Amino acid sequence: MTTLTLPAILTQMGAAGRRLDHMSAVEAGAGNISVSTAQSAKELGLLDLLPEVRPGTDLPLPAPALAGRTVLVTGSGCRLRDVIEAPESNVSAFVVDEGGATGTWYTHPAKAYARPTSEFNSHLAVHNDQVERRGVDFQAVIHAQPPYLVQLSHIKSIRNTRDFNRRILRWEPETIVQLPAGIEVLDFMVPGSATLMENNVRALRDHVIVLWAKHGIMVRSDTSPLAAVDKVEYAETGAMYEVRDIASGGLGEGVTDDELRAVIEAFNVPTDLY
Repeated sequence: MTTLTLPAILTQMGAAGRRLDHMSAVEAGAGNISVSTAQSAKELGLLDLLPEVRPGTDLPLPAPALAGRTVLVTGSGCRLRDVIEAPESNVSAFVVDEGGATGTWYTHPAKAYARPTSEFNSHLAVHNDQVERRGVDFQAVIHAQPPYLVQLSHIKSIRNTRDFNRRILRWEPETIVQLPAGIEVLDFMVPGSATLMENNVRALRDHVIVLWAKHGIMVRSDTSPLAAVDKVEYAETGAMYEVRDIASGGLGEGVTDDELRAVIEAFNVPTDLY
C-alpha cells in the first residue's frame, strides 16, 4: 500500500508541475494534477495545512468508489509551476462522502482559485473507475499539453492510435519498454465535456496515457506524480523526434519494425503493438 505523507504528496505534485513547465507543457494556467489516496483526512493531517472546511460540497459527478478517500487537486487557473513554492495556495483536498455525490472540501485562506480545475470531472472519473476496477489505493493523474504531441495530433493522416504510436515509438528503443501499450488517440472533443470524460476513462483502462487530439494528454500512475511525468517525457521525446524528422524532409529511418520486435523479445515487453 502506498502511504505517502501529505508533505511528500504535495512536494511530488510541485516537482511534477515544475518539470512540466520546463517542458513547455503547461503554459500559464493550463494543465492540472490530482492525487487520490485511501488515507483519511486525519491520517494525512489535512487540517494542519488546509484549515478551511466545507462539508457537503457537490462533486462534479458521483464517485461512490472513492467514499472515505481523499482527492488532492490543483485549482482552476493556477499555474502548475507555482505549486512547488505554495502548495496551500494552489491545491485543495476533497474527502468523498458515502455515496460519492458530495465531499468535504479542505482549502487554505490564501487559496489562489475559486474552484478546482475545470477538468476535475475527468480526474474524478478516472480515480473512481480505477479504484472500482482495480482497487488502487494511490493514483496520480495529470493533464498537460506537451507541444510536440499536440502538434502531431493536428496531422489528420496519423490521428489514429495505430499510426500515431508507430510514429512516436520508432525513435528510441526504450520508448516501447516504457510505454508497452502505447498511447490511445481520441478525436477532438470539447474540453471539460462529458463526452471527453467518458472516452478518457475508457481509454485509461488499457493505457497509462491518452491523447486528446488538438488539446493535450492525460496520464496516470499508481506510484507518484513524478512517475506519471516520466511517461509523458518518453512520449513527448518520441513526438519531438518525429516533428523534427518531418521538418527535415523525413530523412530519418527510425528504429525499424524488426528492430523493435527484437527489443520487445529481449526485454519481454508485454505489448501487442508489433
